Amino acid sequence: MAAENARWVQGLDAVAPEHETTVAELYRMLLRMSYREAQRRGSGMRLSGPELDDVAHQAASDATMAVRRKVGTFRGECRFTTWAYRFVVFDVASKMNRHPWRRPTVSLDDHDWDLASTDLYEAPQDHLETKALLRAFEQVFSERLTGRQQRAFEAIAVRGLPVAEVARELGTNPNAVYKTMFDARKKLREGLVAVGFLEAGRPVR
Repeated sequence: MAAENARWVQGLDAVAPEHETTVAELYRMLLRMSYREAQRRGSGMRLSGPELDDVAHQAASDATMAVRRKVGTFRGECRFTTWAYRFVVFDVASKMNRHPWRRPTVSLDDHDWDLASTDLYEAPQDHLETKALLRAFEQVFSERLTGRQQRAFEAIAVRGLPVAEVARELGTNPNAVYKTMFDARKKLREGLVAVGFLEAGRPVR
């Protein structure tokens, strides 16, 4: 696993001779994942054909860019492909939520939260390591955060999008996004402290 992870990280270095080949391989891999995820979710929305293809390609492209931006934060604690897959999951969910033909709201499911548990805290020992803690985080996230706070947190903390891009997506300005993230982190911290899964003073990124 370590050798394969190193191959991906080294290949995605912008100055590596194999950079373009690795990026193309990454896109193909994420596109396959994106199709599977879009098909899995699309059945409930009656989304298929060209519309599903469009969602899959857009999600794969955005996820590829996100992985390239965030590759320096990859710590090698899981397979690189598993780490990269979470970007596709959130991009597909986000795009389906905004799709004009959507039926029910596309929500994050158990599988998404398992993938999203990586990188929520600063240090490895602070990861959401248990199912109980993961469920507590999910409950606090869904019950205490507003829809706007959830979208901002997913976009910045999980997908790694720049604040300026999130501001455009939300139809607001960067200062408002910073305030939204501050409030979201505060609610998450207070909620996890209240249920005994986080020590007072420990930050939620």
